[in-house]
Amino acid sequence: MKNREQTECKILEAVASIVESEGFEKLGINTIASKANVSKMLIYRYFGGLEELIAQFIMQKDYWANTGTVIINPQSVGDSIKNMFRKQIEQLRNDVTLRRLCRWELSCNNTCIEQLRDKREENGCCLIKMVSTLTGCPNTEIAALASILSASISYLALVEDQCLTYNGISLQTDKGWDQIMQGVEMIIDLWMKSIQE
Repeated sequence: MKNREQTECKILEAVASIVESEGFEKLGINTIASKANVSKMLIYRYFGGLEELIAQFIMQKDYWANTGTVIINPQSVGDSIKNMFRKQIEQLRNDVTLRRLCRWELSCNNTCIEQLRDKREENGCCLIKMVSTLTGCPNTEIAALASILSASISYLALVEDQCLTYNGISLQTDKGWDQIMQGVEMIIDLWMKSIQE
């Protein structure tokens, strides 16, 4: 079992290396097998195929698929929420491979991608339920706010490589993303203030 885990890790590292250095277009079973120094059949046996392999890569890296409710501090809900969105930004901005594969995900639909989306949905609903319990706000209100913020961050991060600015904000600089994060924090602060009144 340990050998399988090590081999899977090598294969996933090969995916990251190829996408980062040569782009998503160069990603194929033959290229991955060569880079990981494994047989093509091993990749098919462990992952099922290229799309399943990519979905597994995204599943391991995706912020919302791997975020649990322990990230919410009951004594500081607003700051915890801000921190979640800050980490989403950091992860997407710091991982060019993940951004490229997330763009691919938008045009793909298979069982593995559905499982990834289901995992995100499950975690998101758990986080929303916990925030609802801690703040007394209805799930629907929190879900709407969370959807707008997380989707906005995802979109801006995914277009960052092709789009220099958005509404005058530089998407390719830390300064621009600090400005976006300030906007996120302002929205959360206003929402927290409205529920405390």
